[in-house]
Formats: sequence, structure tokens, C-alpha cells
Amino acid sequence: MLFSQTLKHKVVATSSAETVGKVKDFVVDPSSRSVVALSVKGHKGGKTLHWADVTTVGPDAVTVAEPGAVKDASQAVTDLAGKGNRMVDKRVLSTDGDELGVVTDVEFDGSTGAITYLMVDGAPVPAERLVGVGSWAVVVRSA
Repeated sequence: MLFSQTLKHKVVATSSAETVGKVKDFVVDPSSRSVVALSVKGHKGGKTLHWADVTTVGPDAVTVAEPGAVKDASQAVTDLAGKGNRMVDKRVLSTDGDELGVVTDVEFDGSTGAITYLMVDGAPVPAERLVGVGSWAVVVRSA
């Protein structure tokens, strides 16, 4: 799955078939190279869906067991969330200091949340090279 394919997906509770919101953004932990939460808009009880509460990320929707799965963010997720930690549309620098392009999308495993590739100007860069995400750039190990 790509971030771009999942943004704006409905989040649906399988227990009630209720739409509990829409995917607004991704919260990524660069050290584990995985999605740790989804920011959700349109829910009354909170704005965060922790990855552990995701049942499935499919081509048409994200499912959760119960509507209450969307809640306030944990401190760990709050620390990783926000514009400064977003990956898409950020420049990519190698650990050698070379600018490689811009992150145009991110590919992830919809069942585990593991990031598999960063799409840099449309070309895949393996997630194993990801070192960190900052307010100015995404840093990857030099090839």
C-alpha cells in the first residue's frame, strides 16, 4: 500500500459497520521504520488510531474492531506526530550529504505497518536505508 492510496480512506468499525472517521495522516517511527499510528479526522472521541488497534488496511477502507479504537494519542505517538515528522514532500539527504530528491510517497505493509520503500522522485529507496526524519529532511544511508 502507498500512503497516497490510503489517505482519506474511511475508518470503519467492524462491530457496528459505523464509519468512525477518515485517515488524515501517518505517524511514522523512523527507528522501527514503521507506521505507529494514523491521524483520523471526523471522530468525536479522539484523533488517533494506534497501529495496534488497526484490524486491516485495505484498498477501500481501514477497519478497526470497535469505534472506541480512535482515541487520544499516547505520548510516544504525540512525540512522533506533526508536520516536522512527516515524510512526504520532504527532501532526502544521504548520510554523505548528497541530496537525492524529494519523498513523493511511502510504501508500507498494510498488515504490519512496516515501511518497505520511500519513493524518492518516483524511484524506490529501500526502507532499510532510512536513518531519520526531521523538520528539514529525511536522511537515508548512502548506497
